Amino acid sequence: MDRKKFYQNRLEELRAHLKQLQQRKSSFAWLRLGAIIAIIAGFYVLWSLGIIYVIVASVLLLFIFVRLVSADLKNQSKIEHTNQLIRINENELKFLDGNYYDFPSGSEHIPKEHPYANDLDIFGRASLFQYLNRTTSEPGSTKLAEYLKSPASKEDIAERQSSVKELSGKVSSIQDLQSLGAKNKITFSTKSRLERWIKEPNVFSGFKPWKWLRYLLPAIILTVVILYIFNEASDTIFYLSLLVFAVIAYQINKVVAPVHEQLSKVADELTTLSSSILLIEKEKFESPLLKRWQSVFLEKHKRASDDILKIKKILDRLDLRYNLVLSLPLNWLLLWNLQQVLDLEKWKESEQNNIDEWFDTLANFEALNSFGILFFNQPAWVFPTIHSEYFSIEGTEIGHPLIPKEKRVDNFINIPSNSELMLVTGSNMAGKSTYLRSIGVNVVLAMSGAPVCAAAFSVSLVQLMSSMRITDNLEESTSTFYAELKKLKTIIEKVNAGEKVFILLDEILRGTNSLDRHTGSKALIKQLIKKKAAAIIATHDLELANLKEEFSHNILNYHFDVEVSNDELYFDYRLKPGVCNSLNASILMKKIGIEI
Repeated sequence: MDRKKFYQNRLEELRAHLKQLQQRKSSFAWLRLGAIIAIIAGFYVLWSLGIIYVIVASVLLLFIFVRLVSADLKNQSKIEHTNQLIRINENELKFLDGNYYDFPSGSEHIPKEHPYANDLDIFGRASLFQYLNRTTSEPGSTKLAEYLKSPASKEDIAERQSSVKELSGKVSSIQDLQSLGAKNKITFSTKSRLERWIKEPNVFSGFKPWKWLRYLLPAIILTVVILYIFNEASDTIFYLSLLVFAVIAYQINKVVAPVHEQLSKVADELTTLSSSILLIEKEKFESPLLKRWQSVFLEKHKRASDDILKIKKILDRLDLRYNLVLSLPLNWLLLWNLQQVLDLEKWKESEQNNIDEWFDTLANFEALNSFGILFFNQPAWVFPTIHSEYFSIEGTEIGHPLIPKEKRVDNFINIPSNSELMLVTGSNMAGKSTYLRSIGVNVVLAMSGAPVCAAAFSVSLVQLMSSMRITDNLEESTSTFYAELKKLKTIIEKVNAGEKVFILLDEILRGTNSLDRHTGSKALIKQLIKKKAAAIIATHDLELANLKEEFSHNILNYHFDVEVSNDELYFDYRLKPGVCNSLNASILMKKIGIEI
């Protein structure tokens, strides 16, 4: 099915479902009102028949009222979920039209220094991350960023590719996960709070007598109260017991308060974590990676979603300490706070080793779901072949993912081995930089296990490095030229160390005079050839192409050209073999008024 039609149909279904839910909400409101009226009427009609009839009718009607309130709350949750799904599908329709700016940009992931992230617009507005991102949690967002920042192993890439293919067929499930995650976004703060609490020593469980005192002490005070009611205990014993247990409850509350305050803020996110994991637990997967991740949540006799729900329910019960009407009798008679903290500490002992794995696995699912939606939205894209041997890259109809299909011009690449360096010459605005970024971004996608924007693509497993967009740094008193030298130094060090790198360089050494620039560029090219480093270098310096005469088997000359007609420039943005012979700088300078 056409992707746009799919989302339009899904929106129609969701809006129809939302209308039903809203009608049901209205019905629940009338039914609740009817239940209240029935309770009042019951008092009036049945009072003359006797108090028993009133009590029975009131309890029955109150039960019905509570059930109606519960059903209404569940219905409201479905309304919120459906509204969120509608927003998700509206955003996907915008995405298909080239507007992906409503998705989180990942600006928080922009690294200060990175081999390629800033050159290739991996993070920030109008970035690759924003184009891909379908995560809702902070750990998921960070995991996706990690995928894009460094290459995975060949084995991991293969497993991810298989998983992404499967996930692309589970769009509805992915959207359900997105909707659940958007309600109360899971943050690193929640994870940190849980981890800090786990590392803290247990307050009560360390004193073993509490295991039986938790039952004995309530039994004592309840016995005293019952005996007092039946006049079997004196006022002195009764009030003294209440005083003693009030002191015990107060002292326990002083210890419980900081634990509760630390954990109470995570309760809503625990609900999201539990419901998200439950969705994954129920899903049926075929790919080995997804099954392995799913098994993290599923053990022989229990589910992670249930375990997380347990601590959420304990925290909900502990919240009663804020309700003075209920808290006083519960803590006087049952040592309520003690019971809940002992349950918390029992839960901690049982699950403390699973917390990190639960968060990390859910983050992995979210990151790969982003790739799954990408492949669903872009079914013409392909999964690249990854080679272990260094180095080769080949592809056809390669385009920049962020340029709309109707506007971009696709190109090819073919570097058979690392003994061949690709030199791209061309005039201003002819497409050299866009070409380098197209290759770079697709290599980033390939190394992360995602599909690429190409008809065919194969590449060796490499660490991508680039020097394309260099800026000065006033804070560090660093000039543009020195900033570029620092980056080139890092590249050269990796090349000299024999690391498997793929280098993209655009107009290197632009911050110095033309003679030094040519001399330095020529020396760098020779060094890269000597070290057999894989590279693409884009340059205006046509004389560098003459190195082909000296290194006939090591340099591949390609170019982008421009046609000039009546002082007008025409670009086709097509990569062609050979050296560029058409320049346009003088024409452009004339157009702005420089007399040449």
